[in-house]
Amino acid sequence: MNTESREILFGAATVLVLVGALAILSTGRSVAAGQTGSYPVTATFNRVDGLLEGDVVRLGGIRVGKVEKAELDANYRARLTFRIDSGVSLPTDTSAAIHTDGLFGSKFVALLPGGEEATVKPGGAISFTQDALIVTELLDLIIAEGRAAMKARGQITPEAPK
Repeated sequence: MNTESREILFGAATVLVLVGALAILSTGRSVAAGQTGSYPVTATFNRVDGLLEGDVVRLGGIRVGKVEKAELDANYRARLTFRIDSGVSLPTDTSAAIHTDGLFGSKFVALLPGGEEATVKPGGAISFTQDALIVTELLDLIIAEGRAAMKARGQITPEAPK
């Protein structure tokens, strides 16, 4: 067998091994996803700025679900539907807040369980919600507080440019 034939044979075998490995990985991933069920839970927020369908839902910093759907309700509030892993039981007084990974990171929903014995049923709703924090509004608030403090100490006069 000459060198060119060996190279072709080796290349074909490599491609077959890669295709087989990808097939095994994709099959394993779908089997694992099928074994862990989930159930829907809804929550209504005034604003969800930057939160998208497919974003993570966390409980104690651990991923327990994802945002399945975002829509407006009859009062023009954002209604989110989450898919929560079936192994996670949420007390009925659980609260949901929209947080950000770092200062300009992606958004996620953070769940904080309450102390009730009863749990949220599939298709149930979380009543206690905290809206997304808008970074620019927070920065404006900090700047305004700083100016007010400086003005109170006499470091800024009313004529000074803002």
